[in-house]
Amino acid sequence: MKRAHWLALAVVCIGGGAAGIAGASEDLRLPRSSPESQGMASGEILAFIDTAEKEIDALHSFMLVRHGHVVAEGWWAPYGPEIPHMLYSLSKSFTSTAVGMAVAEGRMSVDDSVLAAFPEHGPAEAGAQLEAMRVRDLLRMATGHHTEPAVRLETNWIKAFLAQEVAHKPGTFFLYNTPATFMLSAMVQKATGTTVLDFLQPRLFAPLGIENPTWGTSPEGITLGGYGLSVRTEDIARLGQLYLQRGQWRGQQLLPAEWVAEATSRQIANGSNPRSDWDQGYGYQFWRCRHNAYRGDGAFGQYCIVMPDQDAVVAITSGVRDMQSVMNMVWDRLLPAMRAAALPADPVAHQALWERLSRLKLPPAPGAASSPRATEWVGKRYEFPKNDSMIESVRIESVDGGVVTLSVRRDGVEQRLVSAHGDWRENRFSLGATPPQRAAVSGAWVGEDTYVVKICFHETPHHLTLRMRFGGDELLLDAEYNVAFGPTKLPQLIGQVR
Repeated sequence: MKRAHWLALAVVCIGGGAAGIAGASEDLRLPRSSPESQGMASGEILAFIDTAEKEIDALHSFMLVRHGHVVAEGWWAPYGPEIPHMLYSLSKSFTSTAVGMAVAEGRMSVDDSVLAAFPEHGPAEAGAQLEAMRVRDLLRMATGHHTEPAVRLETNWIKAFLAQEVAHKPGTFFLYNTPATFMLSAMVQKATGTTVLDFLQPRLFAPLGIENPTWGTSPEGITLGGYGLSVRTEDIARLGQLYLQRGQWRGQQLLPAEWVAEATSRQIANGSNPRSDWDQGYGYQFWRCRHNAYRGDGAFGQYCIVMPDQDAVVAITSGVRDMQSVMNMVWDRLLPAMRAAALPADPVAHQALWERLSRLKLPPAPGAASSPRATEWVGKRYEFPKNDSMIESVRIESVDGGVVTLSVRRDGVEQRLVSAHGDWRENRFSLGATPPQRAAVSGAWVGEDTYVVKICFHETPHHLTLRMRFGGDELLLDAEYNVAFGPTKLPQLIGQVR
């Protein structure tokens, strides 16, 4: 994916986002239990949290389910249990589930021809390789493409996908291919007459208590499939628990056990490194892992890890650059802590764990609450020359103790950001043509002339840090994302008082 314009990356693929989602009713929540009653020591889970904060410092949420019971859960503020989180490619596992359900209903088959489903969009002369491509090949990322089709640059994604050269025999060459998942979504929609989002509503989302999921669509109105779904952390855990229970949920077989076994088994080889969780094979939109586990995952650390041998599910959302480091932490800290039998109650350790989990918080902007020179810049509007980021001006409206109010004009729209020292202040911030998004903001002075603002788009993995250095009538504005598909540091902007 090409680098987004300045300030725009934090809402890539959010598909409109959903704010203020209400919590699921109590009878649909997963049951809660102490770790010890499910064969885990509270102290060892606490050690996992300590490691996460010391070595990674980028987790947004964590939920551990053992024997069907949530034994630990926590959110790093400003993230919270009621706030949906952008899943990126973890969305693929939900699309696979939709395919499994459509197959179970006789609407489609894994042996269906991809080209035959969309003859009106196929090339004038389809080669034998394209004609041989089946739904099964889409599911296991073995379409035969040597490079991923660049569908996002087109208005007709189906046509763009089918136009791509199929260089290898389908089923023989693994290539992680997000447009292939989009085609699965398109095929479900063609077979059922409804989008994947709507198809899953009565079949998966409602039974599992997944409320108000949002999912973006292509220019043709097809659910994106490979990315773009936003749900809550417990919703991720519920999907994992459904698969752990081989498709059964509260006495109902929502998904055939045979499909679960097929989807989560190794369907194609994808590497040979025994220490990499990306080289253990690939199923139907699920990755195989070490330790006989499997997972759905998304960019920058969105995980649904299912551990059949331990009867456990781990759901994590985060904003990390090194996704393997999170997997290593699960294997090194949580896996050895899972015992076969219940442990003696340990109320002291359990209370310590609960207290720690209840006060998790991302570090706000470090620095001082005030600057003796802050009033020099209040009210001045710093205007920028035309730039790709479409940032037109920045102005400090007011400074009140540790609270600073900024006015940012971008692409003709004036918006306010209120930042707090030592804490996160809730804002809603619109980036260009997108609707206002949740944005928790923190700020601090790191010098008499330099103010740093951290903007946490807490329905996404993305945080943006703005560093503003004032010098009389000049403002140097630097910006950096925590994670991005391209460079995280953006070009410096230089503003002048006009």
